[in-house]
Amino acid sequence: MESKRKVVAYLRVSTVDQDTEKNEADILRFANDKDFGKVSFVSEKVSGTVSWKKRKLKELIDSLHEGSILIVPELSRLGRSLVEVLEILNILTDKGVAVYSVKENFQLNGADMQSKVMSTMLGLFAEIERDLISARTKEGLHMAKMKGKLVGRPKGPGKSRLDPFRLEIEALLKNGSKKSFIAERYNVTPATFSNWLRKTQIDSTPCPRL
Repeated sequence: MESKRKVVAYLRVSTVDQDTEKNEADILRFANDKDFGKVSFVSEKVSGTVSWKKRKLKELIDSLHEGSILIVPELSRLGRSLVEVLEILNILTDKGVAVYSVKENFQLNGADMQSKVMSTMLGLFAEIERDLISARTKEGLHMAKMKGKLVGRPKGPGKSRLDPFRLEIEALLKNGSKKSFIAERYNVTPATFSNWLRKTQIDSTPCPRL
């Protein structure tokens, strides 16, 4: 039975260049330490804004069976939001697939699932969310530069302390963060933040969750 165990590593490379070779080396080293045996790699270059159901990841998950092992360099590579990451983890758990993440040194498997979920997931929420926001912000900067947009504080009158963080704030809003949380994060009052949103005409509608 052990010889039939399927061990697969999933790599998602976004539109922002990432060190794929380093991720592969880290995964192979991790798998060797765990004595997992041969590891197959599935990789794709796709933006983090694309739903997992429209990526190779969906086909990969469908192909995994009970006893399979899925390794990722970090959990934020699985989904475009915390909700999506948790959805995928739930599906994999229901299928009896063990999930390992190199960066977080995280494992989710049937052997100690209850204790691992309760003690680990809450501690990982903030870290995953920060990684997702960081990835979206970097992609936003990359796309803005590709389109020739100016990035940073605009020149001229009417400048705001929030202007340099516009792309970060857009990413937070798209990710579903509350306006009160963002205002507190950047040390402004909710009223000041709302006025700034109206002035900049930023779309504060969160991305739909599938």
